[in-house]
Amino acid sequence: MNPSVNFTRWLAVGSLVGLILLGLSWELFLAPLRPGGSWLALKALPLCIPLAGLLKNRMYTYRWVSLMVWLYFTEGAVRAYSDKAPSNYYAFIEVLLCLALFTACALHVRVRLGHAKAAGLPLSDAPAAP
Repeated sequence: MNPSVNFTRWLAVGSLVGLILLGLSWELFLAPLRPGGSWLALKALPLCIPLAGLLKNRMYTYRWVSLMVWLYFTEGAVRAYSDKAPSNYYAFIEVLLCLALFTACALHVRVRLGHAKAAGLPLSDAPAAP
């Protein structure tokens, strides 16, 4: 397997898992909106859907996750400037994780499409990890 494909794959998976764990812990334990936790922790649920696709190295999943992550980026950016400490610190961490996830997904797709083009394969058949 190409090292750059492997690196971007694990960076994407790691940042996605980080977003899931941050979303759950932030809204349940660290700085919930209401004492004892809030229903806002359910925001982590949609992040669990693409995890299987990223682990299976599916190109389509990398593409749509790179678009979906901007919803979480927006929430993090708004809360980083509007919430009080310590919630704004967690929002800033969410923004950083979102940027890492987007970068990893974009680079992963770019590298795999580049390898497919160099091998003369149709771009829809970009090879996954063997």
